[in-house]
Amino acid sequence: MREKVHLQCSDCKNKNYSTTRNKKKHVDKYSFKKYCRFCKQHTLHKETK
Repeated sequence: MREKVHLQCSDCKNKNYSTTRNKKKHVDKYSFKKYCRFCKQHTLHKETK
């Protein structure tokens, strides 16, 4: 039971990454610190649908 999610940059609001998450094990939304090619730095990326 995995669902597709997109990760959106918190600074520039671009959707840079896509991943899957297990809805049963991870109830909260994902948030990772990843590289944004538009900002050209590591920023916080949050889950969107």
